[in-house]
Amino acid sequence: MEQRRLRIGVAGLGRAFSLMLPTFLRDPRVQLVAACDPRADARRQFAADFAAPTYADVAELADDDNVEIIYVASPHQFHAQHTEIAAAKGKHVLVEKPMALGAADCDRMIAACRAAGVHLIVGHCHSFDTPYLRTRELIRLGDFGAVKMIQAVNYTDYLYRPRRPEELATAEGGGAVFSQAAHQVDIVRMLAGSRAIRLRASVGRWDPSRPTEGAYSALIWFENGAYASLSYNGYGHFNTEEWSGWIGEMGDRTSPDTYGSARRRLKTLASSDDEADLKAAGTYGGSAYKPPTAAADEPQRFHQHFGPIIVSCEHADLRPLPDSIVIYGDEQRQTLPLPVPVVPRAEVIDELYGAVVDGRRPLHDGEWAKGTLEICIAILKSSETGADVTL
Repeated sequence: MEQRRLRIGVAGLGRAFSLMLPTFLRDPRVQLVAACDPRADARRQFAADFAAPTYADVAELADDDNVEIIYVASPHQFHAQHTEIAAAKGKHVLVEKPMALGAADCDRMIAACRAAGVHLIVGHCHSFDTPYLRTRELIRLGDFGAVKMIQAVNYTDYLYRPRRPEELATAEGGGAVFSQAAHQVDIVRMLAGSRAIRLRASVGRWDPSRPTEGAYSALIWFENGAYASLSYNGYGHFNTEEWSGWIGEMGDRTSPDTYGSARRRLKTLASSDDEADLKAAGTYGGSAYKPPTAAADEPQRFHQHFGPIIVSCEHADLRPLPDSIVIYGDEQRQTLPLPVPVVPRAEVIDELYGAVVDGRRPLHDGEWAKGTLEICIAILKSSETGADVTL
């Protein structure tokens, strides 16, 4: 019997869509059937690539009877509105992280999807990545005892990649906490396997020309007695890919020879408009956009990841890596190799397909994602007040 294909309409053909496109192209369980974007160039590119209709706004996309799922990949501040529009038309929703910018918006999204009887899944977040999902499975087997401590650290050049103005304004959903902490928080929550109850955090805003958070550290305590330490630095100096064998976040080979390239490129731009134009040029339909390579022409990839993470259980430390999980046990060290990914981010489609076709409750549903957002907001609040925040 021929496999059922999920018919996906895309709301927003920007950076997030560009990163998910290799998944959509290579996974036989999905089909891109429509899209909307305010940029005419992006719409023309999509129509040419997929022989599918395009629209200028989400309401028109949601009216397309051939669309059964809307992938909400619009800027953060539009996630709630676009999800409500999709749900009102009976479409399942896959929405990018962060789910929204406030808990009230999350509640509206959850309520809209529940009232319409449609699924709401939030991702891609790096907690979908196989190394972390497999580590979670190992923990749940119980052979290593309870989780006691998790360390997560990531150093990147995040803040100096091309940004639109609102991405440098925290109030509009910009900055490292909304965009990057969502990954780390999701991962440690999943690995801890317990509800977060308290946190203490501090954020870094160290470059007046990029007036938002470029770094943060947080200590999160969980109901089961475990705690997690999270640190992120996006100021473009040290790069933790050095500790991952120069395998990048997207699972590709990187090189130390590119050191400082993000800052150097930024210095060539005269204004924020130029920077926004540069970002648009590099995304789908832009003048500098490079389409994904064919699977047959692509070098071997590794699993995607979000920097070094170590989970300390009672009888072992577990270290998920892009190609394996290393177990440092009481008496011996063991390496469990992971199969090479055939489709990048296939784990997102696994969860989406399982929900829509098989009726399985997704892990990354609206309630889960709201919990992650509340922790991200608490990181900002703790830093501002200099006090613990009870969750």
